[in-house]
Amino acid sequence: MTPTCTRGGGDVEAFPTLTFKSRRVQAISGDAFQLVGDLTIKDVSKEVVLDVEFEGAQEDPWGNQKSAFTATTKISRAAFGLTWNAALETGGVLVGDDIKISLEVQLLKTA
Repeated sequence: MTPTCTRGGGDVEAFPTLTFKSRRVQAISGDAFQLVGDLTIKDVSKEVVLDVEFEGAQEDPWGNQKSAFTATTKISRAAFGLTWNAALETGGVLVGDDIKISLEVQLLKTA
């Protein structure tokens, strides 16, 4: 069974990607900051805040400068029109509303 989205009649074939467009960076302390931007899932865009931590920088064996970051946030599925669910025989539903997003990012410095 392939779950489909009820809002707008679409599904993963109609909305194959999600996007994040950053708007600003806010310093928190030390190596921690917040990245604020617009997350678009399906046809819904919402402002989200990613809690980001700088994990360090290193030169690789080929002389490239790389930096590592981790980022996390939590969103509501319903806020983005992701409403598909299934009732469980034991009560409750199959999929919760809160979604945790966790990223590990490595950036390469270019000339």
